[in-house]
Parts: sequence; structure tokens; C-alpha cells
Amino acid sequence: MTEREKMLAGLPYDPGDQDLRDGRARAVGLTVAINAEPDRERRGVLVNKLVNAADGKAVIMPGFFCDYGVNIHMGARAFANANCVFLDCAEIRIGDNFQAGPGVQLLTPEHPLDAVARRGEETARPIVIGDDVWIGGGAIILAGVTVGDRSVIGAGSVVTRDVPSDVVVVGNPAKIVRRLTPA
Repeated sequence: MTEREKMLAGLPYDPGDQDLRDGRARAVGLTVAINAEPDRERRGVLVNKLVNAADGKAVIMPGFFCDYGVNIHMGARAFANANCVFLDCAEIRIGDNFQAGPGVQLLTPEHPLDAVARRGEETARPIVIGDDVWIGGGAIILAGVTVGDRSVIGAGSVVTRDVPSDVVVVGNPAKIVRRLTPA
């Protein structure tokens, strides 16, 4: 298996692998261009070169950073506000009508607790965000988490485990504080 295949399979992989370094360099070049582009339409063209957008109309505001971009799949009418970080060492699947406030972080990589192992390997687990999800500013979604349809993640929350559909979660670690009635 290649290091990329290991990474996407959730196995320990070497992030220093040349193919992975090249993929991150491509993403850096595109994110620098996205972050420097003031025109929304021209920025949209760059966004669609970086991520997989279902309708080709994902909106990512400047200040965005990701590891690869190619592992991010955004649904129709997806919106990520300023200064979001989507580290996509595993797939990030985002549903339709997604809204992310400023500074939202979606973090798929994980590192060993053992210091020696941490020097040369890491793992990653996917993040799945359902349809019509709103993530408030500064919230962090950790590796392996699934957020159900229509749920709301409160600003500044740290989501460490799956969130069912139709709830509001807040806090660190995030906990359900309210159930929502689907419209």
C-alpha cells in the first residue's frame, strides 16, 4: 500500500512521504490563491480546483486552510466562513446547505500518545457532516465524528463524539442541550 492509501484507510502512515508532501504543496498553492482573491466568482473557480463541490458552487471565504483539498467533499450550497481549517488527511464529507461560522476546524488527523511513535507516523479518521448542519464560529469537530442532519453545533464547542440528527450541542466536550423538531 502507498502511504496515501494507508492514510485514507485509517492505518498508520508516514506524513513525510513525497507523494503526500506534493499533495500538501498543491493545496497550499491553491489556498494561498483563494485567500488572496477578493472576487467571489474568481475565488469560486479556485475553490472548485481544491475541493469536490457537488454543485460547483461551494463558497469558502478567505483565511481557509486544508491539508490536501481533494479529500473534502462539499454538498450543494455549502458555505465556510473566514478562517476555517479543514485538515483532510481522511475524507471530510459535508452535506447540502452546510454553514460553518468563522474559525471552524474539522480535524481528521490523530497522533500517537507515545512520543517516539509520534515522531514519524500518524493516523486519520473521516468526518461526516449531514445536510442542513450549522456549525457556530470557533467550533472544533474531531476525527471520526459524524454530525446528523439539521443539527447545530454551538460556537466554541469541541465535538469529540457523534452527534445525532436534530439536536443542538454545546460545550467542551459538546453535549446535547436541546432537541429540534424537523420542519
